[in-house]
Amino acid sequence: MNRVVLDASALLALLNREPGADKLTPQLLSDAVSSTVNLAEVHSKLVDRGLSPDDAWEATLSPVREAVAFTARHARLAGNLIAQTRPLGLSLGDRACLALGIAWKAPVYTADQSWKKLKLAVRVHVIR
Repeated sequence: MNRVVLDASALLALLNREPGADKLTPQLLSDAVSSTVNLAEVHSKLVDRGLSPDDAWEATLSPVREAVAFTARHARLAGNLIAQTRPLGLSLGDRACLALGIAWKAPVYTADQSWKKLKLAVRVHVIR
């Protein structure tokens, strides 16, 4: 299996056992990565919900094989995506996920329906 990139919304759907989480199979997750920007987003949400910072971080990392540092290359790619993603309301975290997918030529997984409208050089899978 090739690497896949998980957006914060996909990670949260998985951790919260939300609809669509079943599409993130153990086989798929065995090679899943996420940008450190998206991991910070998930960690923040879990801490905000009352988990201790240590437990939240452990839970955040549990579905992914690797936390990928947000690099200067990713920053440039994310910045380049603003014109295409602004009309859909995508955040910096969303663009960080897409930038990682583009840089690694890896499909991205999200729970965000608006991503279906994207026409980018990366395959997007919407889990619900």
